[in-house]
Amino acid sequence: MVGKLFSLFRHHDAVKALGPGLITGAADDDPSGIATYSQAGAQFGFNMLWTLVLTYPFMVGIQLVSARIGRVTGRGLAANIRRAYSPWLLYAIVLLLLVANVINIAADIAAMGEAMALVAGHGSAHYYSLGFGFLCLSLQIFLPYRKYVRYLKWLTLGLLAYVATVFSINMPWGEVLTHTLWPTFAWNNASVTLIVAVFGTTISPYLFFWQASQEVEEIRSDGSAKALFKAPQGAAAQLKRIKVDTFIGMAFSNLVAFFIILTTAATLGAHGVTNIQTSAQAAEALRPLAGEFAFLLFAMGIIGTGLLAVPVLSGSAAYAVTESFRWHNGLDLKALQAREFYAIISLATIGGMLLNFTPIDPIKALFWSALINGVIAVPIMIVMMLLAREPRIMGPFTLSRRHTIIGWIGVAVMLAAVAAMFATM
Repeated sequence: MVGKLFSLFRHHDAVKALGPGLITGAADDDPSGIATYSQAGAQFGFNMLWTLVLTYPFMVGIQLVSARIGRVTGRGLAANIRRAYSPWLLYAIVLLLLVANVINIAADIAAMGEAMALVAGHGSAHYYSLGFGFLCLSLQIFLPYRKYVRYLKWLTLGLLAYVATVFSINMPWGEVLTHTLWPTFAWNNASVTLIVAVFGTTISPYLFFWQASQEVEEIRSDGSAKALFKAPQGAAAQLKRIKVDTFIGMAFSNLVAFFIILTTAATLGAHGVTNIQTSAQAAEALRPLAGEFAFLLFAMGIIGTGLLAVPVLSGSAAYAVTESFRWHNGLDLKALQAREFYAIISLATIGGMLLNFTPIDPIKALFWSALINGVIAVPIMIVMMLLAREPRIMGPFTLSRRHTIIGWIGVAVMLAAVAAMFATM
C-alpha cells in the first residue's frame, strides 16, 4: 500500500511540474535560516509569526521575475545584466554575492556537522562537516542534471520534519492565530534587527540567480524546448507552470519557517531559553523541553536542509561568475565541458569547509554575510524589475502592470528593511 502511494506521488503530474521554484523555496530554509527563525521564536515568542505572512507575496513576486527572465531569454540573470548594463556593475554584484555565499556555505556545513555530532552522540563536528561538504560537491559534479534535480526535489521532504515537530508538542493555537494576523512587537534595536534578519533570510540574492539559471537548465535538458523569446507558441503553458511552481515553492518555504518559529517559541521561548545563535544549539535546547523525538526531528531537518542548500549556494555563485565572463556553464555538462563552472562550485564549497578551521567566528561571519546580502539585494531587485519591463530583453513577455506594482512594493519593503538595519547597527 505504501509502495503504491509512493509510486503515485512520484508520477503525479502536479509533482512533476514542481522544480526550480520548489527547490529554490526549500533551499531558503537552510541551517543559517533555521538559526534566524529559531532566534525569532526563542527571543520574541509568537510575536514574529506575522513576518512570514508579510514576506510571502514579495518573495513570490521577485522569484517569479527571476524565473520569467530565465525562461523567456534562455539566459541566466547575470548574463542578462551584462547585456543591459555596465560589466563593472555586474562584477561588483557578483563579487559580493560570491563572498556572502562562501560564508553562508561555511555556516551551513558547520551546522550540519554539529547536528550530526548531536544525533550520533560522538565524533567530531568538524569531520562530519567535511564529509557533508564533499558529499554535496560530489553530487553536483558526478550526477547528471535530471537525476540531480530529482534528488534535490526529494530532499525538500526533509523540511516536513519541522511541521511534524510542531504536532509533537502542545500548542495554543488561538494565541498563534492572533499573533499571525495582528503584528505585535516592541520597536527597539533587538526586534528591528531580527525583523530585518527574517526579511534578509527569506529574500536572498542567491535565490534570484539560482531560479533564473534553473529555468535555463530546464530548456537545455529538453531537446525540443526553446527560450520563449524565440518560441512564443508555448508561452502560456510554461508561464503557468512557473507560476504554480513558484507559488507552491515559496509557500512551502514560508510555511516551514513559520513552523520553526512556532516550535522554538512554544518550547525555548516559553521556558526562558533566549540565547540561540545556531540551528544546532536550537536542536540541543529542544531535547530537555520537548523530548527526544522533537529533538531528533529538528536535528535531522538541519542535515536535510543543508544537503539541499549548499549545492544551491555554490551553484548560484558558479552561474553568476561564469555568465559574467561568458564561460560554459550548466549542471547538464560534464566537468571537462565546463571546467570553470565546476571549479567555482568546488572552490566555493571547499572554501566554506576550510573557513570552519580558521579562527573566524562563524556567527560574526554570518552577520557580515547577511549584511552583504541585504546591501546587494536591493540593487539586484531594481535591475531585475527594469530588465523584466524591457521589451528588448523580454520581447512580448514584459511584466504586467499588476505584477510590476507588486514587484516595486517588494523593492520598497526590502529597501526599508536595509535602511532599518543600518539605523539600528
